[in-house]
Amino acid sequence: MKIKRLYIKHENEMLVDINFSINKSLALVGQSGSGKSLSLKALLGMLPDSMVLDLDLESSFSLENGKTLAFVPQNPFTALSPLTKISKQFFASKERMRELFDELGLDFELSERFPPELSGGQLQRVIIAMALSSSPKLLLLDEPTTALDPTNREIIIKLLRRLQEEMGFKMLFVTHDMHSAQALCEEICIIKNGEVIEAGNLKEIILSPESQYTRTLIESNFSNREFRT
Repeated sequence: MKIKRLYIKHENEMLVDINFSINKSLALVGQSGSGKSLSLKALLGMLPDSMVLDLDLESSFSLENGKTLAFVPQNPFTALSPLTKISKQFFASKERMRELFDELGLDFELSERFPPELSGGQLQRVIIAMALSSSPKLLLLDEPTTALDPTNREIIIKLLRRLQEEMGFKMLFVTHDMHSAQALCEEICIIKNGEVIEAGNLKEIILSPESQYTRTLIESNFSNREFRT
């Protein structure tokens, strides 16, 4: 899919004016306040009424169809009601829930527990299972590994890569973390102050960034400049 233009303004102030394509997996990267989270909210239809959105896109599926679009939030600990069993918050058949729990390496018994009874890694896998229950065409990820420890972060990244290969959905991964971006995505779009700084093949840009802004992002994420292929 191709986002020809995603433009957001508040009163007379431009907040975001970007374009990008999601061929398979794209990392939308920028520092806090760059406009990446606002762009994600725009695609989810979650912008406040005070903001004006102009969205022009080419896609084989509609973003207005809730079954084609799914979302994995940043913090699994606040994504679900802590007072309701997981099975009661999973809007899919029991058979589909069991199938997805198996896919994500979760014991089905966990579905009858309350969210606070699960670890962060288990709970994030539950959230991913919920997101994939409708077999979406596009999965939007808002820094889904930020609240996890390094071990669980690697587990979740590997799971997402495998599930994408198996299920064929596209991914838009919003993050400031170059480590996770290079582990999960093929392409990257770097934004600053609501505008695209550079975009293209992720490996090529990390190895040879054109802008100082991109170099700063890379250097702040990697203790050395070696890039894993």
